[in-house]
Amino acid sequence: MMVAIATRWLQPALLFCGIFFNAAGAFVGVNIGSGVSDMPLPLDIVAILRAHKITHVRLFDADPRMLNALSNTGIEVMVSVRNDQVQRIGESPSSAAEWLAKNVAAYVPSTNITAVAMGSEVLSLNPNASLVLVSAMTHLYRALVASNLNHLVKVSTPQSMDIIPQPFPPSTATFNTWNSTMLQILEFLRDTESFYMVNAHPYISHVKSNGIFPLDYALYKPLSRANQVVDPNTLFHYSGMLDAMVDAVYYSIAALNFSAIPVVVTETGWPWLGGPNEPDANTANAEAYINNMVIRILNDSGPPSQPSIPMSTYIYEMFNEDKRPGLVSEKYWGILFSNGSAVYDLSLGFSTSLSMNSSSLFCIARPGANQSLLQNGIDWACGPGGANCSAIQPGQPCYLPNTLQNHASYAYNQYYQMMLSSGGICDFGGTASQTNNDSSYGSCIFAGSSNSSTGGISPPPPGPSSPTSGSSVNRFGFGLVQCT
Repeated sequence: MMVAIATRWLQPALLFCGIFFNAAGAFVGVNIGSGVSDMPLPLDIVAILRAHKITHVRLFDADPRMLNALSNTGIEVMVSVRNDQVQRIGESPSSAAEWLAKNVAAYVPSTNITAVAMGSEVLSLNPNASLVLVSAMTHLYRALVASNLNHLVKVSTPQSMDIIPQPFPPSTATFNTWNSTMLQILEFLRDTESFYMVNAHPYISHVKSNGIFPLDYALYKPLSRANQVVDPNTLFHYSGMLDAMVDAVYYSIAALNFSAIPVVVTETGWPWLGGPNEPDANTANAEAYINNMVIRILNDSGPPSQPSIPMSTYIYEMFNEDKRPGLVSEKYWGILFSNGSAVYDLSLGFSTSLSMNSSSLFCIARPGANQSLLQNGIDWACGPGGANCSAIQPGQPCYLPNTLQNHASYAYNQYYQMMLSSGGICDFGGTASQTNNDSSYGSCIFAGSSNSSTGGISPPPPGPSSPTSGSSVNRFGFGLVQCT
């Protein structure tokens, strides 16, 4: 069912240029899932990434459309072998070579692929594939060597924190009964100079702990003296649960007599909406965790046991995957709506703010779009859509050039900027696309431009609404978010 999102879930949002990258070493990237009803086109996703200065992405597959769209952007890309592909690659070196040729070698160096994730949480989710996991990694690495790409692309495998049954205190943490497999994984990572990948979710651990640790600890909020979390063996103080989880990984690695294998957090996040029995899945907590975590990561230090090794991290995730099964919270981990606007404030004091209503993203008519569909789009945006289209009337600053392409671009963008704060998307029946190039020209100033004096385009009135069946809103799929 198509419904508008109630504004109580849409806190005023800010995104900040450069918040995801620290030139000194650590970075904060994002995961891009595919279970999104209103998934933007790949080129639009890239425009959103670039507008928000996101420099690292992890894909859960190796989608050729995304890999082509990421070409020549400089964005570092981690591609993934799906869990259902691991066993075949683990049993067949030729399958590994074929996968690499199709999904990596065909795109580098234009697309900056720097890592391959072999499955995701295979030891926890796919016991059959676990038996050949190390073989799959080895076969893929040998294919990289054969293609002379091993110096550009690392191979690893993201694992859940579940394989460390007692992560606190970190100093006594060890891997579970998969130790023989883990020993082989660590040998592979050491020999290929790769890194350990961990999916670490303080939200999940907090929920499972039944209040053993305070919520503020999970959220990286300051703790009172009475609530300080200290490892009794090392006396290390932990300011946040994520630090302790990463240290638990380092100690588990050390327990198997390995060292100098850095840990990268391939997933961490916090859901901003949950069901009746998920009270901690809310916008306030999600906003606090993501902001505090990003600040923590970009201070360029590691956890207490490894202070000199930065904790580079990928946020889970870019968009809300409303197609995911399970609890309500499973669908609402995204930090951005599909139009590129933020779900909640990302407010870091040392960065320059970019508000949703003055976005560096513009919605324009797609070149070569069907002319009758463009006219339909203009008619709807300037009519039922409520966009102010006076500037494209005869004698007005945006009338010339008098083309459907130009007029549709202006009308689409007016509506897009007006609906941005309600999660509106740039689609118009497939005739629109996003760009971060200011579409203004001469005296024709597009809404959202830094030169616009209108910078206060009014958002739609608060409160949910439902379009009538068969309305133009449903037809063009704009201004609404697909929810279940």
